[in-house]
Amino acid sequence: MHGTVDGFSYGLVTPLVAYLMACLGGALGLRCTTRALLVAHSWRPGWLALGAAAIGSGIWTMHFVAMMGFSVAGAPIHYDKPMTYASLGVAVVMVGVGIFIVGYRGATGTALFTGGTITGLGIASMHYLGMAGMRFDGKFEYNTLTVGVSVAIAMAAATAALWAAGQVRGFLWSVGASLVMGLAVTGMHYTGMAALDVDLHTTGTPSAGDSPAGLLAPMLIGPLAFLCLAGVVVMFDPLMVMGKPDWTPAEHKPGVPAHPHTPHPVGRTRLRPRRKMALHESRTPQNR
Repeated sequence: MHGTVDGFSYGLVTPLVAYLMACLGGALGLRCTTRALLVAHSWRPGWLALGAAAIGSGIWTMHFVAMMGFSVAGAPIHYDKPMTYASLGVAVVMVGVGIFIVGYRGATGTALFTGGTITGLGIASMHYLGMAGMRFDGKFEYNTLTVGVSVAIAMAAATAALWAAGQVRGFLWSVGASLVMGLAVTGMHYTGMAALDVDLHTTGTPSAGDSPAGLLAPMLIGPLAFLCLAGVVVMFDPLMVMGKPDWTPAEHKPGVPAHPHTPHPVGRTRLRPRRKMALHESRTPQNR
């Protein structure tokens, strides 16, 4: 039996909140990636890992906030907790792989294409793995073409976001990039939902699992607490907010800005004898 799907049970509330979550995670993640391109080798892994966790948490939170407005008529929906949180792990790991590639190879050429592709596949994998964690008296069926379009949107959005992070043009640049990234990720989500068709079973009871209300607390408290923590790190790092490098020289790699070497003045050593001479002349009248 065909099921009636409603993806906007709360109107525009869930899409708007989901979009804001995607923008927040994207903004923090892109700023951390930008910071990683400006620091020395020893600090880079920490900033890249923080950026990957921020983007992954933001996308995962966006997905399940949007899913709070999803319902199937006549079929209560439950969620399998291990699979639901596994989707978060997949998002963070795959986004991290893409970010580390760009962070160490530079936001140009093959590295940007590879990193953007892996990051986009991580976003899409999180979405469809999260959908696989839903339990109800029926099954999902997908339109292959629409699914392919949603994956292409995710890869294009991820590539564009990583390219923007590699430009290192200041805070407003990253904010604009995060707004575009949030729009693309949210669009990917609802494109994937448009590919969905529900086939309900006529007999049987709904599968066991946690209800959406049971997942609401950890979904909002956990990832949002982490995003707030990442935001504090960004706020207390003025060099990252302004997009300026620190005084530690970075590696010379394509797409990674390096700090220019300031040569020492040639005439610096000549000033010392003149200072001594001036002191000697100033003391001569006192000795007389």
